[in-house]
Amino acid sequence: MLNIKTFYFNPFQECTTLLWDETGEGVVVDPGCYNAKEEEELRKYISLKKIKLVAIWLTHAHPDHIFGVAGILDEAEIPVLVHPLEEPEAAFELARKVGLREPRADFETVDIHEGDTVKFGNTRFTVIETPGHTPGGVCYYDKADNLLITGDTLFAGSIGRTDLRGGDYDHLIVSIMNKLMGLPGETEIIPGHGETSDIGWERTHNPFLQPWGEPWEENETTL
Repeated sequence: MLNIKTFYFNPFQECTTLLWDETGEGVVVDPGCYNAKEEEELRKYISLKKIKLVAIWLTHAHPDHIFGVAGILDEAEIPVLVHPLEEPEAAFELARKVGLREPRADFETVDIHEGDTVKFGNTRFTVIETPGHTPGGVCYYDKADNLLITGDTLFAGSIGRTDLRGGDYDHLIVSIMNKLMGLPGETEIIPGHGETSDIGWERTHNPFLQPWGEPWEENETTL
């Protein structure tokens, strides 16, 4: 059985997601712990549930999603999975821009790509490349449990911003429409910020994904 615990860390209230199953193995997705208090909160919960961390999964490498990586690695030698197009320089630049400390990024990473299977215990997720918010943005999809971790690609009722370094609005919309909207409607999404949602609700209610958002054609008529 898949277990999920979410924490909202750092000034951006980034959603750090802890996943584990009946084997006791688990992963942390986008650890955003910004200070010692937040690191201790995550550490205590992992200890309380007796979770054996086997990896860190990153949806992308913006600072609010990687602040806590180095702190976890200080205590556990586990792989950090991220797409190779993600750039540490972008994280440093963004942190300076918003007046936050630069995250430690002196850690080795393991490259992931479209269609890769990533796992812990008896649980399997598939990597879905969704560039747009960042060039190497990915989502993690667990078909068996109807769960999609979207990072900053797709939010409840919104989408990720594309005005930062490497962002591209057209690429983001194509990623969402071609890669995510075809998933089963009951698929729950856990975004990188804000509330959870599901694919069915986003298909019919997300204003960025509705037909009226398409460009107007001169030969169109109204009734």
